[in-house]
Amino acid sequence: MTIRTKTRRAALAALAVTSALVLAACGHGDADAGHTGHGSSAAPGSSAGADAPAVAHNAQDVTFAQGMIPHHRQALEMARLADGRASSARVKDLAARIEKAQDPEIRTMTGWLKSWGEDVPMAGTDHSGHSAMSGMSEMSGMMSDADMSALEKATGKDFDARFLALMVRHHQGAVEMATTEKDKGRYGAAKDLADAVVTAQNAEIGEMKQLLGTS
Repeated sequence: MTIRTKTRRAALAALAVTSALVLAACGHGDADAGHTGHGSSAAPGSSAGADAPAVAHNAQDVTFAQGMIPHHRQALEMARLADGRASSARVKDLAARIEKAQDPEIRTMTGWLKSWGEDVPMAGTDHSGHSAMSGMSEMSGMMSDADMSALEKATGKDFDARFLALMVRHHQGAVEMATTEKDKGRYGAAKDLADAVVTAQNAEIGEMKQLLGTS
């Protein structure tokens, strides 16, 4: 074997080793890229992250929704009485606004409870806040059966005065419940709704006190 042949074979062997090392390095790079891709698949909105809860909530959020649903239902029951009984156009307008605001909120909170696998308070638990779902024997501001019966029988200015006085108390109870949710809740949408309740119902309390002449 000539020196030239030996040199050529040595060069080919060295080239083969170099090529193998390059291929191994590329393979390692591809493996790293695959690992990075897998890691990124766990980012929010990916299939890997889909197993995690969409949004977090706590027991206070459940209590808020289960308590506010019957509370709102009673407000709607009171508001619907105004159309055929109130003498004041401003009272009728206020009642209509209460109904327009609170009816959609009931549907929203019902949706939350269903999505969380929690019980939705049954209709008929509105008076006095007797809601087995929330475990509360009486919620702040709720009317008794006697209060509701007297309101149903009232007409004209007597209805106006009763409605405003009872609704002020009812709204004050809702503000109290919503303030607790703002302080202790975790679910963002529930805290936002609670903030809206505090703002809107405090404004309506001021309006009703003006109508009563007690502001």
